Amino acid sequence: MPPRHALDVLVAFRMDVTKLRYENWDEVIHYCRYSAMPVGRFMLDVHGESTSTWAASDALCTGLQINNHLQDCAKDFRDLNRVYLPRDALAAAGASVEELGAGKSSPQLLQCLHALAVRTETLLHESRSLAAEVRDFRLGLEISVIQAFADKIVSMLKLRDSLSARVHLSPVELLGHSIGGIASEIARRASGRRPVSKPAAGA
Repeated sequence: MPPRHALDVLVAFRMDVTKLRYENWDEVIHYCRYSAMPVGRFMLDVHGESTSTWAASDALCTGLQINNHLQDCAKDFRDLNRVYLPRDALAAAGASVEELGAGKSSPQLLQCLHALAVRTETLLHESRSLAAEVRDFRLGLEISVIQAFADKIVSMLKLRDSLSARVHLSPVELLGHSIGGIASEIARRASGRRPVSKPAAGA
């Protein structure tokens, strides 16, 4: 296989050691273009899937990446002095980067985190067709499970404070959503139905 996807990830690695702040949502998406999207594209290429699946894959991988950014925003700030929350989003909410060092979010920071989660949820709605678009059965099952994980996590991020509350799935939740994702995809493929994309909340 050509090295395109691996070279893209190396761009993200370089950004990780040179860029500590992101000015706006577009800059975060640009980072995900190299850190997240190539991973999904690589998996699709390995399974011989069409490049037409890349758009939905890009949305899923980016949603997963930003979910992770929101889950670990305090840890990234404390341990790495790296902040993926866009500066303009923080400013619009009246929050500051330094608040990420607290044990609990201020109302302003919480507003920013929840707004970013809602925006991420939109990306995840755009990725719902991916499992149906891939031909490989096992890959379709895996994507369905990953989508279920991402949807649950973003729903937690929309309501909870990632600085003070649990925003990761427990082992029981992981098992439950794995079973649910597999079952729903098997049923969908058996019936030939396409996944239904519901509008994101507030859309």
